Amino acid sequence: MSRSYRVAILGATGAVGKELIELLATRNFPLADLKLLASPRSAGTTLSFKGETLRVESTDTSSFQAIDLVLASAGGNTSKALAPRAVASGAIVIDNSSAYRMDPNVPLIIPEVNPQEVHQHQGIIANPNCTTILMNVVVWPLHQVQPIKRIVASTYQSASGAGAKAMAEVISQSRDVLDGKQPNPEVFPYPLAFNLFLHNSPMTATGYCEEELKMINETRKIFGDSSIRITATCVRVPILRAHSEALNLEFHQPLSADKAKMLLQQAPGVRLVEDWQNNYFPMPIEASGLDEVLVGRIRQDLSHDCGLDLWLSGDQIRKGAALNAVQIAELLISS
Repeated sequence: MSRSYRVAILGATGAVGKELIELLATRNFPLADLKLLASPRSAGTTLSFKGETLRVESTDTSSFQAIDLVLASAGGNTSKALAPRAVASGAIVIDNSSAYRMDPNVPLIIPEVNPQEVHQHQGIIANPNCTTILMNVVVWPLHQVQPIKRIVASTYQSASGAGAKAMAEVISQSRDVLDGKQPNPEVFPYPLAFNLFLHNSPMTATGYCEEELKMINETRKIFGDSSIRITATCVRVPILRAHSEALNLEFHQPLSADKAKMLLQQAPGVRLVEDWQNNYFPMPIEASGLDEVLVGRIRQDLSHDCGLDLWLSGDQIRKGAALNAVQIAELLISS
């Protein structure tokens, strides 16, 4: 008889937490028990799981007793405070925050890229940033055949990256604008409806915001190659769900667009979407709710013999967060 696991979701009432609940159900993760944890203000609310109504509990020092696995998506400060407690209680933590991603003792895992690292953990496994995941799922199969020298990434990031409240804010702001009212930003620093702005993560002394540095540093760690040159410009756009990215890739040696398409058609977690006659390529509205990262418009960079350009869209809440975490959990229990 196969084993079942006692799982806790930390941050269960957030957008990613709710997606984790759905994925555990639809992927038939072997559960002996599911505990839903959140902040005191959410305690007592209920969420549905496989037709059952589960009560959300307030997180405290005893929350992780008799828990095998914690799927955490409650923010960096919460993870720093609670992940060590969970590990001390005997649980393995898969953390979706930035708290442990660059810790040299914590593996940073994308199952389609570096699954072999999953058992190198000391109780905590980090889930990469959403834009990093979407980019790396597409770039990795190309990098394996023809090593990457440089990546120039421009992101078009939806409101979902800032959570459920941010998504609701874009909807309400859109109504306000259409009604001739002034949109009122609360979650974001500026109105996002009918607007865009550079990513709202903290700016650093380098001139890059934290989101851009995450893409750079996390990719190097996941690929195990600190020599890859990476630059990024991250932008918030008025899209509810699913991020998009324009990537310019420079290889050490030429890689044809046709070969890249063939490799991506065979790559796990990727779906090639290209209809050149109708100018039909990946769109966030079609990527929303999908497990795969959509990729297309793969073409030779006319400015560089070793360059390719491509475009991708992927669901930030799903593959960019919750699905990747559940896939890590599946790796853990499969071997």
